[in-house]
Amino acid sequence: MEVVILPGSKQIGSLAADAIEELLRRKPDAVLGLATGSSPLPVYDELARRHEQDGLDLSRARGFALDEYVGLGPGHPQSYREVIRREFTDRVNIAPDHVHSPDGSAADIPAACQAYEDAIKAAGGVDLQLLGVGTDGHIGFNEPGSSLASRTRIKSLIEQTRRDNARFFGSIHDVPHHVITQGLATIMDARHVILIATGAQKAQAVRDFVEGPVAAICAASVLQMHPHATVMVDEAAASSLRLADYYRHTYDNKPPWQGL
Repeated sequence: MEVVILPGSKQIGSLAADAIEELLRRKPDAVLGLATGSSPLPVYDELARRHEQDGLDLSRARGFALDEYVGLGPGHPQSYREVIRREFTDRVNIAPDHVHSPDGSAADIPAACQAYEDAIKAAGGVDLQLLGVGTDGHIGFNEPGSSLASRTRIKSLIEQTRRDNARFFGSIHDVPHHVITQGLATIMDARHVILIATGAQKAQAVRDFVEGPVAAICAASVLQMHPHATVMVDEAAASSLRLADYYRHTYDNKPPWQGL
């Protein structure tokens, strides 16, 4: 796990976009894992800017959303399919039929979960997965206590997550209780994972999953076992890290050939 501490979200968005652009130039039909929430927005903004101003081409790229609410109808403004469309895919030239989301409206949810796993495998697996992290250390909707071996499945949201997401719905009463999410083992199959965390409210979670034990109570800690995980944080989110100076020194002095 590489920890990169940057001044703010603009610099994080630029560095993450660099990694995605390099991947697309090397592999134009790359498979991207797409997250929602505030964390990836600077990345999507930067990719959209590069597409518009510099001609960054995503026409052959494919995308898989990390998760989806159960029970929101097609076109619901807070469904993650719609969020990803608004925030990213409508702003670049990725083909709409190349972007996939779990089917939270399926009559047979377990079958829909297995179909999503199968679709990711059929696409050759995720090349680069974007992630945020919750204040309790969840990634995707893998809440505390999630199995480290979990695959795409239905999950019940804890109340803290529903409270955190109520700002998007207007009221906690409108936030669904259930979601479909890629599991931790599914996320770990991605060839490169970039997790983004900003703000002081994420500082404890960052310390827990970067420097704490690998444990189901902090789902993101499983990334300690990933062969290519990059954690990008701003100064506020890094404020509780005991080895922050070491992470800064390591990044500032890494060999040029090493890349991200």
